[in-house]
Amino acid sequence: MSMLELITKASATSDHPTSDSQYPIVLNPDPILIDLKPQSLESNDESSFVKRVEGWEISRTDRQVIELGQKFFNQLKINLENPNNTNSFGKVEFISLLESYLRRSSDKLDIFIGLKPKDEGYTKLLVQNVGFLMGDAVLGLVLEACFAFEIWEVLEALIVNGLVSGSCSGTLIRNLVVRKRSDLICLCVKHVSNLQVSEVLSVLKFFLSPSKDACGSMNVVRKEWESEAVRAIEMGMDKGVGEKKPKNSAKDAAVLLMMAHDEFTTSELCLHYLLASQNFDDVIFSACIGKLNGSEIMGFVRYLKKWLVKYQKYPQACSSRKSSSKLGLKALESVPSLEHVAKCFGLVIDEHFSSLVMHPEFREEVKSIEVVVNSLASEARLCCSLANLCAVLKNHA
Repeated sequence: MSMLELITKASATSDHPTSDSQYPIVLNPDPILIDLKPQSLESNDESSFVKRVEGWEISRTDRQVIELGQKFFNQLKINLENPNNTNSFGKVEFISLLESYLRRSSDKLDIFIGLKPKDEGYTKLLVQNVGFLMGDAVLGLVLEACFAFEIWEVLEALIVNGLVSGSCSGTLIRNLVVRKRSDLICLCVKHVSNLQVSEVLSVLKFFLSPSKDACGSMNVVRKEWESEAVRAIEMGMDKGVGEKKPKNSAKDAAVLLMMAHDEFTTSELCLHYLLASQNFDDVIFSACIGKLNGSEIMGFVRYLKKWLVKYQKYPQACSSRKSSSKLGLKALESVPSLEHVAKCFGLVIDEHFSSLVMHPEFREEVKSIEVVVNSLASEARLCCSLANLCAVLKNHA
């Protein structure tokens, strides 16, 4: 059977595995490769260039870790599926079961945790250090339990440490949108890789047309931006800082964070994460923009206009992003650059050109944006001329 036939047969089959893969973790190849030996002469075809080997067997440690995961999966599945266990199995019991599984896995691999079980933050540290051992099936059940018992701190640890991927990411974002957890949605946009069209579109629509129920979690996002901005201001004003360079970087960071915070609504602060995210490409974002309705497009255009005006007022902010990122201010990573904003506006024009031209309200917004863009373009031409002149002078120096 050819490779194409094998692929076609596999894609056409209706039997898809419902449980975790047989090998849900990344296996340690060293002990496996050491034990491999050439097949006997009778089994090997001497005329073939390929010399087959035998003796493939995973290590005892890997096997034990896989068994721990399968045991945890079965226990958790039974408890979540049995409605009679709702009273006996709750948040405390789930945390205890999760900690036991992760602690045993860490013992098998000699992973040092650094905290005692009774210490604050122990569960989050376990997830951070040992969570990579959870396969998709185990992770899916853990996410289900986190939503069932509203254990947001564990959910946050899974997201921030990049442990959510594949089919789990779509389910996670859908549930977060239903629960109106804007703060955790922002973390997903920032940390979950390979987001798909449906996921990005649901997040984009959620932030462009927020409900009243989402205001509470969106205020959490605003407070985070405010605290980061205050930190940057304090670092820039710190008289104890001896070097001038870190002080200047802190001041540049304060300008960037001020730009990102002032005059933006709470829901627009959440949009910053989408514009600055590297977890999806322009093709996906373009498809999402194409599915927005008229009011959503108008809101998005006005949001982009605010950014263009900000960069027109503070052109020095464009060159300070790299130096400011060294200060440990996480919010700086989510400040959209002028390039991000211009690219998004280009996507909007590509997808909704006729609406922007024909509708009077859209047309007025685009005309006002044109004035700002022309100003930025003329300044860019001047800067390019000066940069070219400096390069020529350096070469002749």
